[in-house]
Amino acid sequence: MIPSSHLPAHIPFDAPATYRLLLVLMIAVFLFFPSTAVSDMKPELSRHLTAIAESAPASPMLQVPEGWFLMGTNQTTELLFESNSHYDDTEQPQRRVWLDRYEMDRDEVSLGQYLASLQRQQRTPSPELQRLIWHMVSVHAVSDETLARWPALYLTWAEASQFCLAQGKRLPTEAEWEKAARGSEANLFPWGHTMPEPGLATFGQYHVHEIPIVAPTDSGEQGRSPYGMYHMAGNAAEWVQDWFGIDYYKVMPERNPPGPHTGRYKVVRGGSWKSAPALLRTATRGGASPDQRSATVGVRCARSLTQ
Repeated sequence: MIPSSHLPAHIPFDAPATYRLLLVLMIAVFLFFPSTAVSDMKPELSRHLTAIAESAPASPMLQVPEGWFLMGTNQTTELLFESNSHYDDTEQPQRRVWLDRYEMDRDEVSLGQYLASLQRQQRTPSPELQRLIWHMVSVHAVSDETLARWPALYLTWAEASQFCLAQGKRLPTEAEWEKAARGSEANLFPWGHTMPEPGLATFGQYHVHEIPIVAPTDSGEQGRSPYGMYHMAGNAAEWVQDWFGIDYYKVMPERNPPGPHTGRYKVVRGGSWKSAPALLRTATRGGASPDQRSATVGVRCARSLTQ
C-alpha cells in the first residue's frame, strides 16, 4: 500500500501528452515497486535473517506405532457434531488403513529452522517471505527471537519437500498426517470431539493485510494430538506428500497408501490461523497448486522407521 502523499492528487489532462505519460509511469513505479523493496533493505534484512536462524528452537520427533486407524469421514457420525456444515464427500468413504511405524515432528517447522536450513545451503528466502519478515521487524517491532518461533510460511510444495529432505526426513503422506492428528480412535479433532476454542488451537483470525496471527510452533500442548503433536489443527496448514485425488479414498490400498500418481493440486492439511472451526477437523482435506505461496501454509516433516 503506497501512501497517498507519494502520489499526485490528479493528472492535469490539459497538460501535454508527454507530461501525462510521465506521471502515469511514476504512479506505476510507486504501485509496483515500493520504496521499501527488498533490494533497498538487503544489509539490515540480512542481519535479521541471520539472527532469526540462530534463534531456531529445537523440535523433537515423536513415534507413531504401526497399526490400523480410521481415515476419512463417516457421514452418519459427523452429523452428530456442529462441524458437519463443511463436510466434504472427498473424505468418503471412511476406510480402515494400516500404516507401518514412522515418526513425525512434534512441531510445525519454525521460521528459524527454515532460515537456518536456507543459510546452510546458501539460498535466500522467497521475496514474499522477505517482505513479511521486514514488515514485522520494521513496522511492528517484532523481535527476531519471536519470529524464530513462528511457523515457516510462504513455502511452495517443492521447497517444503526440499527442506525435509535436507534434514534427512520427508513430507508425510496424507494417511500418515491424518493418523498422527487423530490417533487410532478416530478423533474428530486432535484433542478429541469437543469443538475448537482458544487454547486448543489458533484459528478464526483475520488481518486486512494478511499479516499472520500465529502461535509459536513449540506451544499448543493443550491441543496436542493423541501421539503428542502440536498444532495439527490451525496455526499453519501443512503440505503433505500426496497429490489431491477427489475419489482416491474409494480405490486407495488399505496398507500404506501413497496417494495418486499424478494430479493438479497437492494436499494441504490441518487448517490455519484463518480457518473456521469446522475446517480444523482431522479428516478435512484441502489442496493447493504446488507452486502456491501462502501466508497460511507451512510444513512438518516425517521419517520412516525400519522394522
